[in-house]
Amino acid sequence: MYPAGNLFIPAPHGKLEAIYRPKNNQAERVALVLHPHPLHGGTMHNKVVFRTAKALQEAGLETLRFNFRGVGHSTGQHDDGRGESDDARIALDYLLTEQPQAREVLIAGFSFGSIVGMRVGCEDSRVDKLIAIGAPARLSSLEFLRECTKPKLFIHGTEDTIAPLAPLEEFLSTLPATSNYKLVRIAKAGHFFDDQAEDLMQAVKDFVQE
Repeated sequence: MYPAGNLFIPAPHGKLEAIYRPKNNQAERVALVLHPHPLHGGTMHNKVVFRTAKALQEAGLETLRFNFRGVGHSTGQHDDGRGESDDARIALDYLLTEQPQAREVLIAGFSFGSIVGMRVGCEDSRVDKLIAIGAPARLSSLEFLRECTKPKLFIHGTEDTIAPLAPLEEFLSTLPATSNYKLVRIAKAGHFFDDQAEDLMQAVKDFVQE
């Protein structure tokens, strides 16, 4: 039997496999959580994605996480971020249809998912806040953030060798004062926050509870 709370969201390429277990359909705060790179083993079951969703749930938000196209039971093929952005919009549409009372909408993403999430979230007027965990600044252009004034939290490990902190710090230092971002550095943490899961979750909770 397919796990309770797992479902399929219709998409033009077929379907998106998702996990959505709301306590009710009248939530005022909701979040979409996006996983890391599909070609490097990223799925909605990634431990950073799971812990991020758990932290958001403990802070009172209903969450939806899903597999990008070509991952798990989601149909389609990897599309280098373009199609994945479409997938995120489809999942967001589904979440907001299911939660019509939502007044605060957040997108959180890890690594590859952080770039997709920020792009989609900055463009979509329904999205209020953004969380980017382990954002790979040296591999992806973040220039679009110069025009994005929505509150943004960047969480990054100081020992991250996959997405080093320095390029992100360098880019963020060039943003205008209106960019409205906060950077939380987690000491001794690598890309996957192996021994710093609690620190990661607390940073997420602090941001959404401010």
